[in-house]
Amino acid sequence: MTATDAEGTDLAISPTATESTGGILGRRHRALTLGIVSVVSLIAFEASAVNTAMPVAARALDGLGLYAFAFSAFFTASLFAMALSGEWCDRAGPLAPLFTGIAAFGAGLVVAGSAQEMWTFVAGRGVQGIGGGLVIVSLYVVVGRGYPERLRPMILASFSAAWVVPVIVGPLVAGTVTERIGWRWVFLAIPVLILLPLAVMLPALRKLPPGDRTESLDRRRILLALAVAAGAGLLQYAGQDLRPLSLLPAAAGLALLVPCVLRLLPARTFRAGRGLPSVVLLRGIAQGSFLAAETFVPLMLVTERGLSATLAGLSLTGGGLTWALGSYTQSRTRLEPYRERLMSVGMALLALAVALAPVVLIAAVPVWLAAVSWIIGGYGMGLTISGGAVLLLRLSEPGEEGANSASLQVSDALGSIVLVGLAGVLFVSCGGGSVSAHAGGAAAPPHAFVAVFALASASALAGSYVATRMRPRG
Repeated sequence: MTATDAEGTDLAISPTATESTGGILGRRHRALTLGIVSVVSLIAFEASAVNTAMPVAARALDGLGLYAFAFSAFFTASLFAMALSGEWCDRAGPLAPLFTGIAAFGAGLVVAGSAQEMWTFVAGRGVQGIGGGLVIVSLYVVVGRGYPERLRPMILASFSAAWVVPVIVGPLVAGTVTERIGWRWVFLAIPVLILLPLAVMLPALRKLPPGDRTESLDRRRILLALAVAAGAGLLQYAGQDLRPLSLLPAAAGLALLVPCVLRLLPARTFRAGRGLPSVVLLRGIAQGSFLAAETFVPLMLVTERGLSATLAGLSLTGGGLTWALGSYTQSRTRLEPYRERLMSVGMALLALAVALAPVVLIAAVPVWLAAVSWIIGGYGMGLTISGGAVLLLRLSEPGEEGANSASLQVSDALGSIVLVGLAGVLFVSCGGGSVSAHAGGAAAPPHAFVAVFALASASALAGSYVATRMRPRG
């Protein structure tokens, strides 16, 4: 069996070749790999830790009314930064946007951790979002330019593996720090930890191709991304304020979002065009289906089966572990010819898992079935998400890795906005608006949860079909 390295040299996969080129932890790639995994792990730890500390921070700043905006500010800012990072990487290489993104991410943590009022805290989260959007796209470009094609599945699988430990220990560590020292240190301690992985991988990053510096940034694409972020922000605001007047920002958000998205993503994306368009579309469907269901699993377990919030959250932990296992599975060299088929199977497993979860609404069904369903769904997501990133880099022309990686991330974000938003509308319209997470509070009608999971499962099944269109003709 043969593989082609980045310079086009045909290498036999033999002990000699392996020794000369190494794996992702070989001498040639070790520093870059350790740096990437460390940065992803810190971002993952921050994400899980912030979710734990956020309620305490909002209460301390007397800002529970702005609680949702602390999340949406990060999300909408990252939408714009993703497109900017893609253009920047293609023109100047990934080094500058990566370090700028990490600096912005750290600065946002400092602003949020030192905030004295909630609006300052929300602004800090927005700065974090800009940094996060710049970083994630830059890392994809680093993978595309820094590793030969045969190693990309494994390094992308390590992205998922880097989330496993932070997702498990993050809430515990953040909860302990919040209770013993204070919520501010959950934000203020992380920037210092980022310095070491940056120093480790800087020499390797300097050796990457610098990009085409003869062309300026595509301002039209950046303005489109800004309009998409503004439209998404307006839609999220309207979704959090269910008064008749909220129809105005909702309409304005749609007017900005729809035409700009059609121009920002690859042509024929929403028609599942063969090749790259279907890869981008599938990522949005996968992320949106998964998050739409995941958002309501803990609520269902707390309100319908009486679990504590801690146990309900732990029911999702197995999905994080099997996500990493699915990513490892797709990275196996002997499975490379079946990548598209694996991704189709992954989406079918996700559809099955989501459809299985609401069965626990039946009192006679053991509640641990929800955890089992999420173990299945996590494995399906591991097969799909990492495999999509591998295909995207393979289908990208030289110099287009940044823009295409940005499209992938934008699709992730938009899929989450659309499907999570639709799930919320379905839940409320079916009578779930009166649900209470407190013991003895009102419970939602079971069919409100069934409607949400039916939407997510149907979307995942549609994604299983889209996965069959990712191989270009010929």
